[in-house]
Amino acid sequence: MSLSERDLKVLWHPYTQMKTARSPIGIVRGEGAWLYDEDGNGYLDAISSWWVNTMGHSNPHIAKEVAEQLNTLEHVLFAGFTHPKAVELAERLLKVLPKNQSRIFLSDNGSTAVEVAIKMALQFWNNKGQQKNKIIAFHGAYHGDTFGAMSVSGRGAFVAPFESLLFEVEFIEVPTPGSENASSRQLNELIEREKDNLAAFIYEPLIQGASGMIMYEPEALDALLTICRSNNILTIADEVMTGFGRTGKYFASEYMTVDPDIICMSKGITGGTMALGATSSSAEMYDAFYSDDKLKTFFHGHSYTANPVACSAACASLDLYDEEETWVAVDRIGKQHQKFAERLTGLANIKDVRQRGTIIAIELNTDGGTSYFSNIRDSIYDHFIGKGIILRPLGNIIYILPPYIISEEDLQSIYDAIIEFLDNKA
Repeated sequence: MSLSERDLKVLWHPYTQMKTARSPIGIVRGEGAWLYDEDGNGYLDAISSWWVNTMGHSNPHIAKEVAEQLNTLEHVLFAGFTHPKAVELAERLLKVLPKNQSRIFLSDNGSTAVEVAIKMALQFWNNKGQQKNKIIAFHGAYHGDTFGAMSVSGRGAFVAPFESLLFEVEFIEVPTPGSENASSRQLNELIEREKDNLAAFIYEPLIQGASGMIMYEPEALDALLTICRSNNILTIADEVMTGFGRTGKYFASEYMTVDPDIICMSKGITGGTMALGATSSSAEMYDAFYSDDKLKTFFHGHSYTANPVACSAACASLDLYDEEETWVAVDRIGKQHQKFAERLTGLANIKDVRQRGTIIAIELNTDGGTSYFSNIRDSIYDHFIGKGIILRPLGNIIYILPPYIISEEDLQSIYDAIIEFLDNKA
């Protein structure tokens, strides 16, 4: 019995209608930018396995460090204890994060990193004796699938069954080109109406990922952050996807002049090797919890908080981010994307091409408009799987987020397959 057949008897996959979905492909090995199935077929991973695998599959340096850690210390509770890799990781993250960041709270994935940030922001005001209960977010946002993260995400199919249980959030327009003034106006109007109750503004800096790789400019976000700072509203940068080089800088927040109060991290933090989340905060945030009053404690934790193996993977990943060749590769990918974007601009069956750093998104013209549930999604996926390329389109939006170790030739082969698909659909 094949791996796929065995899977279908026992497993339930994420974001998958199990009745109608195609059988899963059984992957047994990975190397660099490639994955290999049980029959030996190779697949070029154009999306870094759900955007996490920045350093390539089975990276030898990360694997070596993880193996050594497993033979040293695999786990220890993180209340009342610490260990070398957690301390090292926090020290190294604070060196590359915006200068106002002071403390690192470790968790185990992106959604929980966001949950931590939301709870920090709300309790911050409570600890200071103020009741500020509302969060501001962008329409169409995606911050995760736990309840707090769902609450600050756009209202749509993903959250519909739970909408009556989500806490109230104030949504404003994303400041995409042409919508900057509307977004600022909505924020100012909201402040006039609810100023004393607005706790924080959470945002995906510069790129809304799951909404279709929607991109906007640093100046537009800076304007919103300035308004928030002037009105004593905390700011939370969800860098789960945009962090660790994706936008061409270590963090997308580096493009702005106003630093966030809280930053959420995951995905590329371990180079795709282990599950790990991190939430950083400013000294001002931390000081609101630092008290003789035990009721001001931040009561949050996970059984696997600061797991030594995951922290070791993250430290090994940071070793690779410290190398110049990683940033040379990030720059090369960005420039290669730019040239491809220029080639695509103006084609009849393309509605828009968006690119920043190592991310490029191609929005196709379709009869049903732009939608995550566009019928063209399956034909796009099938075309590329048939070519031995893993792309997971967001409806009618094709995007590439490659591992940084991808070769120029492999990246070109993805472009060529996209052109072939577009030619066939012309």
